Amino acid sequence: MAAERFLCRLQEGPLEGDWARRQVEGPDAGCTVEFRGTVRNQARGRSVEHLEYEAYARMVPVELGRIAEQIFADFEVLRIAVEHATGKVEVGRCSVVVAVASAHRQAAFDASAAFMDALKVRVPLWKKEVYPDGSSWIGRGS
Repeated sequence: MAAERFLCRLQEGPLEGDWARRQVEGPDAGCTVEFRGTVRNQARGRSVEHLEYEAYARMVPVELGRIAEQIFADFEVLRIAVEHATGKVEVGRCSVVVAVASAHRQAAFDASAAFMDALKVRVPLWKKEVYPDGSSWIGRGS
């Protein structure tokens, strides 16, 4: 079990393994919720070949930390860990993981959803959808 309440990291390429979940587990947690965002094969009516993520790497942990502070204030959760991919992520592969541990399940579910909603709006991460006939940058978030 990690001693810190909040941990995050950026990782090149698709995410492998269970780093985020391992960071939040512990004997005080009655629930661990792990959200795994995966690349789907279509978006906005177009076929997607893969995504490419870029990040303002120095600011990502700062903004994720601000979001975590708000989540800790709003929900009774014990620990949060977030991992986000940069670079190329193929269809079916994982690009983001948010793991939340709490004493009770509802707080972890609600906190996980709130964290992802804030991440998509506030964190300086950008994704490019690559299609068979070109590509398109899709704003901030994942």
